[in-house]
Amino acid sequence: MRPLPDSTIRILVCKALDRDFDKNWSDWAVEMLMSGFDTEHLVILAGMREPFDYFEMQTLTTKALHELGLDFSDKRQAVENYVTYLIQTCLGGKLESVKVLAELRDLYLELDYDKALQQFYFLYYAKTDLMIEEVQWYIDGVDRNNIDETIKNYFTEWLKVKSHAKQK
Repeated sequence: MRPLPDSTIRILVCKALDRDFDKNWSDWAVEMLMSGFDTEHLVILAGMREPFDYFEMQTLTTKALHELGLDFSDKRQAVENYVTYLIQTCLGGKLESVKVLAELRDLYLELDYDKALQQFYFLYYAKTDLMIEEVQWYIDGVDRNNIDETIKNYFTEWLKVKSHAKQK
């Protein structure tokens, strides 16, 4: 089976969280077509342009995802997969930690202060405070000397815990 484009993980979390539709959907559809995936509704989606009609896009994206056999029904799993993807991308050196933390902070707020994402929120504010100030008040014992290591360690631990949970 062909590998899915990386943007698919973001698309699935957007669908699972019922986010508004934007240009990313048609860009993803084009990327999917270029990767060799070809379905009726994916072709239509690739041709869509703003402004998007919410109801039309809701139906179209659902059909395209179903044709591809992509499941977005488990919101918790979609979020977990997205968080894992962001962390792996950061640890792989493709995204800055502060950008990943900003995305995870927004996700934490969007999900009504989901406890599983709370530490990312604290890490984001600790990191951004330490970028301009000498101290931060979010995490005890964290300063400019160890913030990046603290973030990396938390990211690594997240991956380890999620990987271990999937093995059970």
